[in-house]
Amino acid sequence: MHEEFNATDWLVDRHVREGHGERVAIRFEGKSVTYTQLLGEIKLVASGLRALGVGPEDRVAMVMLDSVRFVATFLGAMRIGAIPVLANPLLPGRDLAAIVADARAKLVVISAERLGSLDDLLADAPEVQHVVQTDQWNRFVGDKDNPIPPNSDAYNTWAESPGFWLCTSGTTGQPKLAMHRHVDLRITSETFGANVLGITADDRCYSVGPMFHAYGLGNSITFPFAVGASVVLVATRPPTPTLVADTIQAEQPTIFFCIPTFYAALVNSGLPSDTFSSVRLACSAAESLPAETFNRFQDLFGVTILDGIGSTEMLHVYLSNTPSAVRAGTSGIPVPGYDIRVVDDEGHDCPIGEPGKLQVRGGSAAVGYWCRSDTTRDTFCGHWTLTGDLYVVDNDGYHTYLGRADDMLRIGGEWVSPAEVESVLISHPEVLEAAVIGIPDDNGILRPVAHVIPVGEYSELTAVTGETLIAYCHDRLAGYKRPRQIHIVSDLPKTATGKIQRFRLRT
Repeated sequence: MHEEFNATDWLVDRHVREGHGERVAIRFEGKSVTYTQLLGEIKLVASGLRALGVGPEDRVAMVMLDSVRFVATFLGAMRIGAIPVLANPLLPGRDLAAIVADARAKLVVISAERLGSLDDLLADAPEVQHVVQTDQWNRFVGDKDNPIPPNSDAYNTWAESPGFWLCTSGTTGQPKLAMHRHVDLRITSETFGANVLGITADDRCYSVGPMFHAYGLGNSITFPFAVGASVVLVATRPPTPTLVADTIQAEQPTIFFCIPTFYAALVNSGLPSDTFSSVRLACSAAESLPAETFNRFQDLFGVTILDGIGSTEMLHVYLSNTPSAVRAGTSGIPVPGYDIRVVDDEGHDCPIGEPGKLQVRGGSAAVGYWCRSDTTRDTFCGHWTLTGDLYVVDNDGYHTYLGRADDMLRIGGEWVSPAEVESVLISHPEVLEAAVIGIPDDNGILRPVAHVIPVGEYSELTAVTGETLIAYCHDRLAGYKRPRQIHIVSDLPKTATGKIQRFRLRT
């Protein structure tokens, strides 16, 4: 027989049963939500979903900004055995539709602030039967005059039961859905949460990274709720250094999670040196943190950043610096509970100091990609997951990131396909060809840069400009995909067969 395990029960109900229901679980918009109150919100969502006909393993697409309702929806869906599918709410409607349709979701929960994308979403996701808007919440969960009949008991899921799906993308740039189990949340809390963060019930977490992303999901739900700690949630997207500083001053978090691009913004924002005085640990992931940013943040604010790397496939960080072992410019050492290999093209372990492809093995690995059998077999090889990252390891076991093994760009924790950006640029009537690469900015953070051949004879008086094309991309690409620079050129380096040699553009 399978042992019963429901992640929602473990993360929330458990604390209430053990007499800790009055602990603060969430701080949101200046108000506190206790574990008892949060459990009540989760049960309302569970009953609301069941009333709409959602059952075990049905997909519930979430197009939501960080909020108490996000947490209640995610855990309420898992409570009844349904599968929440998390999508970036800032994506254009057509991109969201591709994700929702691929998941075959029958219900979409969407933040009121993102309703502008709903028509495009529904136009290309015909299997959606119900839409729940956060500005019409009482229609979903009921109110005192029209209550939804209670039907909120936790479904008899197992550790191995389907839990939730997270969006990722591969070398083609098409979205993939990584399928995780209920137990994966517990595993990451027992590995990174316990062994790197050393998190306790007295901690208060604050993550700049949003919860639709694997990194933010762990930071804002898994780690604090696993130990009965609290989390600070902020709905505003995108964040600004001033907003983050104000939030820290008001809420006094003890653990701060961020990404390299935003750490660079923080050190360039003229914030007071005591801004992070409440923070005992600062963490970074999603991409490599430049040593210069690490050093500047430490010098300015007196806080050491623990840089690491994780992935959607592994759910959270598996390679990290730790409070007792920090080396700037590296991703650190394996998190206890994970095994790491750096291998050559034949799959043999590389000698110390020799670059190779990173592989990881650990209990939180996804079971595969939804309806992507070939890609699943290419990525999940037995117990090992192939990350696609290039690394080198030194004699002390510290791993240094060298880049991707392909042309995909990782911007702000999200994968960007050059081909997708190029196709938008080429759709402009004045553009003939385009090539997109990643170039580090002055802070060492990777940014998309485009090289464009205009239609007609090239000259310094060519009508189309970089500024014109950046504006053109504004309404056609998500923010992190838009080129930061566009160079108008007369030709592009190519092979004899006409393939663009992107590596020559980087020199």
